[in-house]
Amino acid sequence: MTRYIIGIDIGTGGTRAVLVDDTGAVLASATHEHLPFASPQNGWAEQDPHDWWNACKQALARLLKESAVQKTEIAAIGLTGQMHGAILLDENDEVLRPALIWCDQRTQEECDELDRAVGTKRLVELTSNPALTNFTLTKLMWVRTHEPEIWKRFRSFLLPKDYIRLQLTGVRATDVSDASGTLLLDVAHRRWSQEMLKATHLDARCLPQLFESQQVVGKITARAALETGLAEGTPVVAGAGDQAAGAIGMGIVKAGDVSATIGTSGVVFAATDQPFLDPQGRLHTFCHAIPNRWHVMGVTQAAGLSLRWFRDTFGTIDGASGSAYESLSREAAAIPVGADGVLWAPYLMGERTPHLDSEVRGALLGLSASHGRGHIIRAILEGVAFSLKDSLTIFAEIGVPVNDIRLGGGGALSPLWRQIQADVYAKPVSQLVAEQGAAHGAAVLAGVGAGLWASVDDACSRFVRVASVVDPVKQSSDKLQEQYKLYRAIYPALKQIR
Repeated sequence: MTRYIIGIDIGTGGTRAVLVDDTGAVLASATHEHLPFASPQNGWAEQDPHDWWNACKQALARLLKESAVQKTEIAAIGLTGQMHGAILLDENDEVLRPALIWCDQRTQEECDELDRAVGTKRLVELTSNPALTNFTLTKLMWVRTHEPEIWKRFRSFLLPKDYIRLQLTGVRATDVSDASGTLLLDVAHRRWSQEMLKATHLDARCLPQLFESQQVVGKITARAALETGLAEGTPVVAGAGDQAAGAIGMGIVKAGDVSATIGTSGVVFAATDQPFLDPQGRLHTFCHAIPNRWHVMGVTQAAGLSLRWFRDTFGTIDGASGSAYESLSREAAAIPVGADGVLWAPYLMGERTPHLDSEVRGALLGLSASHGRGHIIRAILEGVAFSLKDSLTIFAEIGVPVNDIRLGGGGALSPLWRQIQADVYAKPVSQLVAEQGAAHGAAVLAGVGAGLWASVDDACSRFVRVASVVDPVKQSSDKLQEQYKLYRAIYPALKQIR
C-alpha cells in the first residue's frame, strides 16, 4: 500500500502544503496567502501567528480535498518555515504580541549590547554566528527593553513553524537547524547554550524542547484533527528551517555538496560534516537537518531583487515576446562578457555576506555614453553572481569543500544566468529535473521519521536527479575573474563615501 507524507512550509507570503508519495514524487500542493506583514515603523516587520495557523488550515483542507488521498493514509507530517522569528507566549501558550519576523531590523542596539556583554569573538565561539538584527535573541531583548508590560507575562518563545506545531500537537518544540538562527544554540554541540542564557539573563524554561529534524515529537490532537482534516494521532516530526529543508529538497546533504539559489535574495549553502567557523562571522554556521552534519551559508540580500528592481523601474522593450525576464535576458545576451566594463554592486537592501552592513547601498559603475540597457542588465546578472562568489571565496579561506554546485530559484531558470554563474564560479554548475522547495524537504524528513526511507541520504539518492550541467567557458571565465577583482574593490570605496 502506498504511503504518503505531507510537508508544510510557513513562508513570509503564505503557507504551502505538499503531498508526497513513497517515491518522493509531489502529487499535489496547495498554498494559502498570508496577510501582508505589518511595518509600524521604518525597518520593522511583524506578522500575526494566528494568520499563519489559519493559512495552514486552509492549505491542508484544500490539499486533502484535491488529492483525494484518505487522511488515514498520511504517515507523518513535516514542518519548515521562515527562520529567526520570535513568537512570545504567556503561561497558557497564548500569543502576547505580533511576531517579529526575520526581516525586522529594529534590534541594532541589542546587537551592540550583546557584543559588549559577551564579546564579538566569544559570541562566534559560543553560537558560531555574530549578533545580527534578524536573529531571534535580539528580538526577545528588544521586547524586554521596550515592552516591559508584555515581558512580565512572557513565559516562552517559539519560531514560526514551531507555533504551527504547537497548534497541531500541543507540544512546544523545535529542531537544531531552526534553533541555530536564534543565537541561543551551541551549534557545534547541537544543544542550548547555558552561557548565552546566563549572559542574557533568560530562564531556560522559556526554551522549546530541542530535537533532531527527523525525530517524531508529537501527534495530531483531536482538536487539530477537527480543524485541519488530518487524522488524530498522525505523527509530526521536528522539521527544519527553510534553508536546511530546501537544501534537502535539492540533495545538498553531504560534505562537498553546495547550492547557489537566486530568489529575491541569494543563498550559497554548503553541507559539511563538521562545524566550520568563520572567525569574522561573515557566514552563518548552522546545524543541518541531518544528525552530525552542519552547513555554512552566505546570503546576498538583493539577488533576484536587483533584476526585479530594474524591470519595475525601467521596464522592458516594447513589443518584446515572452516574459519580461526573457526579454531582459535577450538584451543582456547581446552584450559581451564583462558588460564592457560596467559593474553592479547589488546592495539595494544593505548586505549580509561578507560585509554585515545594513547601511551600504547599491552602485552602478563604469558607465559611458556608449553603454545601453543591455550593458546594465548584463552587469546586474554578473554582479549578483560576483556577490554569491564572495561566499565561495570565504569557503575556500576556511577550508569548506566544494565538489558540486547545484543551482536553484528563479536564477536557475535562465540559460544565460546559469552560464554566467558557471563562468564566475569557475566550476561546473548543475540544474535539477525538479526543485520543489522547502516543503518537499520537510516531507522528506517526515518520511524518514515514519520509516519510509532509512535516512535523508537514502531518500535523496532515490529522487534527486540532475537535468543538465553547464561547464565554464575558459575565455569567459578568465575575463570574469578579472572583473571580480574590480568588483571586490567597490565595497571599500562605498564605505568611505557614505
